[in-house]
Amino acid sequence: MALRRQHLQNKPYLNPAARLVLFFILTLITIGSTLKNSIWFVIMIPVRITSTANTILREIARGVMSWTTEKRLTKIKTKEKINRPKRIKRAPMIFTSWFDVRLKTIAGAFGKNIRSFRFPQISKPHITMPKLILPHITLPHVTLPNIKLTLPPRVKTKPAPAQRTHQPTIINASHPFVQIRSFAIGVFLTLLFIFVPYNTWLFLKSLPNPQLLTQRDLEVSTKIMDRNGQLLYEIYVDQNRTPVKLEDIPLVVKQATIAIEDHDFYYHPGFSIRGIFRALSEILVHKQIQGGSTITQQLIKSALLTPEVSVIRKTKEIILAFWAERLFSKDQIFEMYLNQVPYGGTAWGIESAAQTYFRKSVTQLTLAEAALLAGLPAAPSEYSPFGSHPEKAIVRQHEVLERMQIDGYITAEQKQQAIATQLRFAQPRIGIRAPHFVMYIKELLEKTYGPRLLERGGLRVVTSLDLSIQEKVEEIVKTHIDNLSALQVGNGAALITNPRSGDIIAMVGSRDYFDTARDGNVNVVTAPQQPGSSIKVIPYAAALENGMTAATIINDAPVVYQTAGSPPYAPVNYDGKFHGPVPLRYALGNSYNIPAVKTLESIGLPAALEKAKAMGIDSWSSDPSRYGLSLALGGGDVTMLEMAKVYGSLANMGKRQDLRPILQVSDYTGRVLEDHRPTKSTDAVKPEVAWIISNILADNAARTQAFGPNSSLIIPGHTVSVKTGTTNDKRDNWTVGYTPSYTAVVWVGNNDNSPMNPYLTSGITGAAPIWHDIMVEILKGHPDETQPKPDTIVSLPCYFGKIEYFISGTEPTGGRCAAIPTQTPTPTP
Repeated sequence: MALRRQHLQNKPYLNPAARLVLFFILTLITIGSTLKNSIWFVIMIPVRITSTANTILREIARGVMSWTTEKRLTKIKTKEKINRPKRIKRAPMIFTSWFDVRLKTIAGAFGKNIRSFRFPQISKPHITMPKLILPHITLPHVTLPNIKLTLPPRVKTKPAPAQRTHQPTIINASHPFVQIRSFAIGVFLTLLFIFVPYNTWLFLKSLPNPQLLTQRDLEVSTKIMDRNGQLLYEIYVDQNRTPVKLEDIPLVVKQATIAIEDHDFYYHPGFSIRGIFRALSEILVHKQIQGGSTITQQLIKSALLTPEVSVIRKTKEIILAFWAERLFSKDQIFEMYLNQVPYGGTAWGIESAAQTYFRKSVTQLTLAEAALLAGLPAAPSEYSPFGSHPEKAIVRQHEVLERMQIDGYITAEQKQQAIATQLRFAQPRIGIRAPHFVMYIKELLEKTYGPRLLERGGLRVVTSLDLSIQEKVEEIVKTHIDNLSALQVGNGAALITNPRSGDIIAMVGSRDYFDTARDGNVNVVTAPQQPGSSIKVIPYAAALENGMTAATIINDAPVVYQTAGSPPYAPVNYDGKFHGPVPLRYALGNSYNIPAVKTLESIGLPAALEKAKAMGIDSWSSDPSRYGLSLALGGGDVTMLEMAKVYGSLANMGKRQDLRPILQVSDYTGRVLEDHRPTKSTDAVKPEVAWIISNILADNAARTQAFGPNSSLIIPGHTVSVKTGTTNDKRDNWTVGYTPSYTAVVWVGNNDNSPMNPYLTSGITGAAPIWHDIMVEILKGHPDETQPKPDTIVSLPCYFGKIEYFISGTEPTGGRCAAIPTQTPTPTP
């Protein structure tokens, strides 16, 4: 064991770094030697074969002559024969020994002066890769092997005089000069055959594939439209683009573009040598920068490359232009150009340019307008009529018309007529209609498609909005809110839906969206607010489903509720009075608070929360401990969207229909992405209960004591169910009403939640007049529409000589309602 250790210690030792460097150097030497021998084998073998065949034939002839001479001159010794020194190559045999013996036999038979021939043998050096030792605890230790390089021996010989023999000088492969030479050859050949091709491959790889011109996602603007196809808004980041087919573009537009940009477009291979030299001469001689780019090059630059000015970018542009011409036809390239190049500002493509500058489609452009637009892509900012020098746009237009005349597209008379035409430019603005609704739709689309696809994907969104109704509702809300300014009412909102389909017909989120000083851009329709008494339909619906009837007597008398850990709760009525025993119909119709709280207390909070969720309230928690009995008077925040679903379920005979603001989504090519049909409705309320509550809310006599006989809640000629609601301190004022075809929700208040004037009276001022005018407008020209009475509804004579309605099985015994208990109403507290 000691001897073994001593032997290991006597071995020369190199640290791992030195071994790694040595391994790298020897690898380059090996590459050089291998590449050199490979090239020699591939290139020199045919040459050597030809030379060898020539030598063999020549030496055969000489051998025959030598053999003849040898027979004739028998007295001459063999060593005195005319002989040439052999050229010996000490390279190992590449073929079999049998082949080499045969060559020697042939050479000896025809003469001993034939040159010996040996094919070089390529000996691949044996490289032992490093062995990786992974110890259990210490870091891995890499042991590099001793690399031995065996090079084929080379023999240098010089032809000697005929009478002198010269011993060849053998240079050892281990000589430093041989290794240095092999190292240099390895470096050179590695650069030539590895690094140069690799970098060339990297450059070509960096070029975008021209097929992306058709396969990439174009940055096309998204259009949001109403149900009738009227444009509400276009969404885009910095490129407003609307693609159009080449055959739909007028000929005059195409001629103007080709004339000013590339009149040889249909004849060159993607780039113009004449244009390049012309641009170079302008730059070198006149010191003026001129593009010299063809239409194909401009398309490549705008669609696939950056706008930087450099030789590398220009080289890429020419290569890609030539490549694109091999992939696409001229018409395809021209169509892509007209749809993708910039025309100034956010207008990309000829259709967007026509809409931006003239507010018309490209199909309606005149010669004068087409000439102006055709001249913009060369320098959109400089030639834009909306820029700082609009006169340059006219100068450029004249240049285009001049080129069109020179190329024979128009006559001199047509050119003069176009020059004399007075252009009428559109106002440079971004229009938006129904702004709160548009922003609401945009938010919904972002959740589904993401912001990038929304802003660049060219979606075509058909919404449920009716723009004609929307604009009328906007005007009604603004007019009434302005008239209520004396009552400290600063804002209002309205929402109209179709209860059968869930379509949002109109959405007005504030008095004025653009009034940022008063937070006009805040959409109150989607903001949580306290609903006041308008929420009472939920506990009453739950009560009717749990055995109560419209004739059930509820005592409107003072009551105090004690809850552990909470202060006493004593509800009061809107008018500050107590009205004694009242039927449920009149308690709901007059919106008395105490009967509503007592009803909620009788059915329990869990039942009310369950019914609220079924009817469309998603804001409330299902945990009853979070709420109190004040929930019956609007103690839980809701949105106008939720209230539209609650009352829509009553209008739709108890079936809740989720709101449907979007009808269809497609891309700009017409491929349909979403087609929203009305979803299957959900049973929220029993049909009989929905009909009874709708009948109560449409009963003007049942609410006369609170609102009078001629309130704003009456819509002449139409049966409309309606409910109001006002929160404490007059912070929120609601009116919600419906027919089988329309549900209208109106709110007034202040965005900062400040109280309104106490004079504001529910049903007389505030939201009710706005709701009244909206319902009159949307029901104009429509016949009166009522809900069909279910067969399970039983009608009997009841209080005050009126007919009351009951669900079959809940009607009073004896066929008549019992008399109302006599009790003196409690005076005002």
